[in-house]
Amino acid sequence: MWTETVSAQHVTDLAWIPDPTRGVEAEITLASVPAAPVGVEIVLSHDGEVLAECTTAVRTPRSRIDLVVPALRNGIDREDLLWSPERPTLIDARVTVRDAATSQVLDTVASYVGLRSAGVGRGSFLLNNRPYYVRSVLNQGYRPDTLIANSGTGELRREVELIKAMGFNAVRIHQKAEDPRFLYWADRLGLLVWGETGAAYEYGTEAVELLTREWLDMVRRDRSHPSIVTWVPVNESWGCSDVANDPAQQAYTIALANLTRALDPTRPVMSNEGWEHTDSDIMGVHDYSSDPELLTRRYGDVAGFEALLASPGPAGRTLSLDARQTERYRAGEVPLMVTEFGGLSVGAEEDEFSYTRTSSDTQYAALLGEIFGVLHTSPIVAGFCYTQFMDTAQETNGLLYTDGSPKLPLETIRRIVTGTEAAPEEKPLADEG
Repeated sequence: MWTETVSAQHVTDLAWIPDPTRGVEAEITLASVPAAPVGVEIVLSHDGEVLAECTTAVRTPRSRIDLVVPALRNGIDREDLLWSPERPTLIDARVTVRDAATSQVLDTVASYVGLRSAGVGRGSFLLNNRPYYVRSVLNQGYRPDTLIANSGTGELRREVELIKAMGFNAVRIHQKAEDPRFLYWADRLGLLVWGETGAAYEYGTEAVELLTREWLDMVRRDRSHPSIVTWVPVNESWGCSDVANDPAQQAYTIALANLTRALDPTRPVMSNEGWEHTDSDIMGVHDYSSDPELLTRRYGDVAGFEALLASPGPAGRTLSLDARQTERYRAGEVPLMVTEFGGLSVGAEEDEFSYTRTSSDTQYAALLGEIFGVLHTSPIVAGFCYTQFMDTAQETNGLLYTDGSPKLPLETIRRIVTGTEAAPEEKPLADEG
């Protein structure tokens, strides 16, 4: 939290919509309707070099301003500016609002932009219009002493660094609106994020209204983070438990997905993560089987997954409720991802929860390697999300214990997650604030 003194006319909201082939669009909201036109200056720079700048006379409280970045026209120069987990390049941005008559500065805002695109097609998740295999981990963000509160930006940075050190290139935030400081470190250090929010307890008109308002506010708040590449307004039919049979609840999930696309058409959206999809851009499947042979039958080839599509599904829930959703998958427009799996524990007590228990480190490592291996070798799976990052309360299915210590050596976890030999640990950034 902080306080600052601002002029009566100032910037209240600033959003960036990147187009990696052309430039960026700035969406600027002022505190009020200008009594007279104000000048808005925008400068984009990288490593001290100005990439684009413009000055526009603004007469309305909300304006959208296009900035063309000439360097993006050249393919080699473009590669140097694109954002990705492997190369999280950020473009510095400065917005200045001036009194048009006197040139007096009314407000200045410092920001940053990540030039990248996120989408789906050709049976894959697409990052910067290229197939990108997603290796994600589920993170509920609970701490033993503070629940979903954190001790500060340092702790959040360490979480991002640890997720990357374990071999993941993405994280699925589960049932919470994430702290913007976590998203800042994901932007700066290079980690894809699936944005989610807490579910309603049950379906009803008030729940629909409250969750929709909260969700749209969250999308507006977080949409400029380049790390966020997928939106998840509904998970596992929570808050709409009768969606398979209730047309109203189906309409609700479809409407949420389309409202999200209307507000932000630049990212894939999940209408209902895990099963009972009504209109999702990714066919996300939650499958907690720990039998490698069964997982191979389900995801080892197209025929195996077609049989799963026609069945009640891994959790007894139909995967797709809409024929158009299924056909989009078959046409390659919607990639298949196993977006929750695993849930293994080691040495768990009887009153502790996990999907599969193992009795020793050796058994745990072997089974973990086998189930990851099935997904790595699948010709049809475009990515995965392992459950989960850290033990949470009674749930002992994390890769870390609640104190943050890993259940296996980090290099072993990284080898299993990536399906390769352990790579050198990435060097963290110097401390910033």
